[in-house]
Amino acid sequence: MSESCVVGRTRPAAEWPVVGHEWAVQALRQAVEAGRVFHAYLITGPDGVGKMMLAQALAAALVCESEEEVPCNSCRSCRLVQSSCHPDVHVVEPEDEAANLKIEQVRDLQRQLALTPLEGRKRVAILRRFGAATTAAANALLKTLEEPPAHVVLALLAEDADRLLPTVVSRCRHIALRPLSVGLVKRSLIERWDVEPERAELLARLSGGRLGWAAEMSEDESALASRNQRLDDMEELIKAPLVERFRYAEDLAGDKVATAATLELWTGAWRDVMLLAAGAPTETVNVDRRGRMQTLAKRIGVEKSGQVLQALRSAFSLLKRNANPRLTLEVLMLDLPRL
Repeated sequence: MSESCVVGRTRPAAEWPVVGHEWAVQALRQAVEAGRVFHAYLITGPDGVGKMMLAQALAAALVCESEEEVPCNSCRSCRLVQSSCHPDVHVVEPEDEAANLKIEQVRDLQRQLALTPLEGRKRVAILRRFGAATTAAANALLKTLEEPPAHVVLALLAEDADRLLPTVVSRCRHIALRPLSVGLVKRSLIERWDVEPERAELLARLSGGRLGWAAEMSEDESALASRNQRLDDMEELIKAPLVERFRYAEDLAGDKVATAATLELWTGAWRDVMLLAAGAPTETVNVDRRGRMQTLAKRIGVEKSGQVLQALRSAFSLLKRNANPRLTLEVLMLDLPRL
């Protein structure tokens, strides 16, 4: 999912255009001001948490034309970085959400990085979704990581460092981003994206602290409609016979992206059901469906809802390890309660 939307609509001058993650901003700002920027950074965290936002801010600081505080957010170079058009800032990512980052893309990037900067002091490469890089692509990048040109700074973005080659991780400065508070996400949506408070509250809770995800959802009506449909499907499957459940699993298994999104939504929903069944004081995520979740909680109870939640997490983990999607989803369908 795209994170570029987290830049917002307005940016104060002489500030890094980053919401939250103050410690990471401070560390990078000090490195830029001291002229001690490392040649490669690995920025990790959940999809939509702000990795691209931070990487773009670093890129802007490195190519900014201001002689004072950088990034100034107003010079031509800063504006070009914000619009992903700066000739010295290269963004490389898989062709779509289900694709891998390929070795050909890495080699093409290396040819560009070998050239001296066209306008700025540095060439900056941002490799999005690097966790989706093939082993060949990751190994190809090692040469640049081991012998980087003096004018090159790399930013590798991934969800989890543990899933990357140790040889890649060891050659980068690691910056691990954590989800923001629900309150900060809500406030940012209202102030920067003009989202109405009730909708901002829902998106902030659904986001799990991922401002980029929340901002993108705020501008995409079809995304919320899709979310509602998937949750409706979950409730219908509880009442459905096994043959219908397996048919649903077969259809869903053909779309890797839809499968991940569905399991993520169902996991949040069943967590709400379990918390409500237990009478926990914690706020639910799906605040707009609290009544329906409460009904499920009363009928299913803590123990069974906890078992379903565990089954969902297990299925998600198996799919990340490239288990057979249809088989994994069919097993999950067996674990869903029947009403």
